[in-house]
Amino acid sequence: MDDTRDPVVYTPSMPSNPTTRSTARPRSLRALVFDAYGTLFDVHSLIELCEQIWPGKGSALSQLWRAKQLEYTWQRSLMRRYEDFARITEAGLRYACAALGLQLDEERCRALMGAYLKLSTFPEVRGALAALKASKLKLAILSNGSAAMLRPLVANAGLRSLMGIVISVDQKKIYKPAPAVYRLATQRLQVPKTAIGFVSSNCWDACGAKSFGFRTFWINRGGAPVDELGAAPDHVIKSLDELPELLRRPVS
Repeated sequence: MDDTRDPVVYTPSMPSNPTTRSTARPRSLRALVFDAYGTLFDVHSLIELCEQIWPGKGSALSQLWRAKQLEYTWQRSLMRRYEDFARITEAGLRYACAALGLQLDEERCRALMGAYLKLSTFPEVRGALAALKASKLKLAILSNGSAAMLRPLVANAGLRSLMGIVISVDQKKIYKPAPAVYRLATQRLQVPKTAIGFVSSNCWDACGAKSFGFRTFWINRGGAPVDELGAAPDHVIKSLDELPELLRRPVS
């Protein structure tokens, strides 16, 4: 399932200090590709709804739900048993509720799954995307989400005018960080991978994109160490609103 025509590029790992910033200036880029969940959209904006349904359990449920959602994408990719992201997200929810002893009936399940189509964006997202769009870069989303999940998510957040290109892994039936997924961006944008910047708040995703050959920007909102995957992000920023200024620096 995974196409291996493009060579994988291994680079030395960065220091694990979470405050580390790359001092190298970005090479000339023609496009920026963004992860969606956790990068533009706050998956934990559902905590309030979870808390309303199960008081005192909202945060624990949201954290476990997200963890199982990601685990299932990796596990199913390795098993070659693809399911679309909506089904994986619901499976993660059902597991998390069972693990925490929470009664999940169909009405509650529909409410929580429906809320996934209306996730909040992080506060800086709209302004940062507007500034990046003004710089004439092509902007796109490359997400594990299915098209049926991503279309209403982008529309409900009012980002259609800023983010016109949305690419789903569903075309390849495998999840990030498989190289075939990142290749979708080069094919859709018609831009070589060396001229694409990839932005994610998930370090494993930024590492996967770096391994593929993108210039990578990891949004490290939580001050975490860099994942030891042999292909570290090129730049570490604390917030998306740092990116426009970083890209305005002249190429050395």
